[in-house]
Amino acid sequence: MSRVLVIGSGFAGLWAALGAARRLDELAVPAGTVEVTMLSAQPFHDIRVRNYEADLSACRIPLADLLDPVGVGQVTATVTGIDTAARTVTTAAGATYAYDRLVLASGSRVCKPDLPGLREFGFDVDSYDGAMRLADHLKRLAERLAATRGAGTVVVVGAGLTGIETACELPHRLRELGLAPRVVLVDHNAQVGSDMGDSARPVIEKALSDNGVEVRTGVGVNAITAASVSLSSGEQLEAATVVWCAGMRASALTEQLPATRDRFGRLAVDDHLRVMGVPSVFAAGDVAAARMDDEHMSVMSCQHGRPMGRYAGYNVISDLFGEPLLTLRIPWYVTVLDLGPVGAVYTEGWDRIVVAQGEQAKATKQTINTRRIYPPLTANRTDLLAAAAPELQARP
Repeated sequence: MSRVLVIGSGFAGLWAALGAARRLDELAVPAGTVEVTMLSAQPFHDIRVRNYEADLSACRIPLADLLDPVGVGQVTATVTGIDTAARTVTTAAGATYAYDRLVLASGSRVCKPDLPGLREFGFDVDSYDGAMRLADHLKRLAERLAATRGAGTVVVVGAGLTGIETACELPHRLRELGLAPRVVLVDHNAQVGSDMGDSARPVIEKALSDNGVEVRTGVGVNAITAASVSLSSGEQLEAATVVWCAGMRASALTEQLPATRDRFGRLAVDDHLRVMGVPSVFAAGDVAAARMDDEHMSVMSCQHGRPMGRYAGYNVISDLFGEPLLTLRIPWYVTVLDLGPVGAVYTEGWDRIVVAQGEQAKATKQTINTRRIYPPLTANRTDLLAAAAPELQARP
């Protein structure tokens, strides 16, 4: 029996596993010939991009409902080692798994520097568990510390997309909890949304203002305590909550492969998502730097992670059986940024030209967040394999 391992259960990992199952079905490979197994730290597929929202009840999907119907195995384990020479993977529990082909889709993590107080007092929305810890913390503040100075003040560090969405959502969340909201968005760049371009930035700045979010740009954070944040400008903010949204880096597992990595730690892959220079290993999602067109590389997003996973799943099985591989190219790029109660902003192209905003863009964002990025929830083999086709969705 040949063994295909998929590491990670995020957008890329899930669709790589389902894509592999679909390709086996297409090739009519007899049962018992190839074993596809996913290794993931949690037995869930989390809709990570919604972690800034208040209600995450629909954001954690049992992997068994998605993998069992298509015959993919799942092991709940934290992968700690990859030996490409021996073609084995080891876990924190000491177990070893051999592979004939491997898809690395272990995702990314928020970068937390060695900053005084950050690890003790900082929160994040990088994972489902992290977002739930933040929600529990805010609830406790409302229940016990509402009269304390700074109880309703939240400092959000990092004015990229996640930071902006989090900051825009928080004032309403705090009011719902009975706290008097003060949200301060901090970034070392001179402007918020530094990657969003000149077209979208005025929309974002107005939305932050309309939501009552204060902005501090061109400054960093020096230290965090349970009740305050010290900025590099010398300003001291009384705040009971700090949410760290500054910077992302690929999973540290990429460092175990003898391969080229970019400044985000992502592996260089070819047009078929094979890791360059490492036989029998594919990479997809946030751990891979894949070419989207002649000028642009992939970004860490579900927009790219989902199709990368589908193509990696198709190609890993095709490679195993000596079949032709598919080249991944995505000829369009959009960004839909949630701006809280005041709406959203929708941009098209790599220069991010605004094509919709306000309620129109918000409706598109809600469609994406609640339907478009979800796998079928029917636990039906036919539905799941159909959704795993290596095809590109149209613009939302």
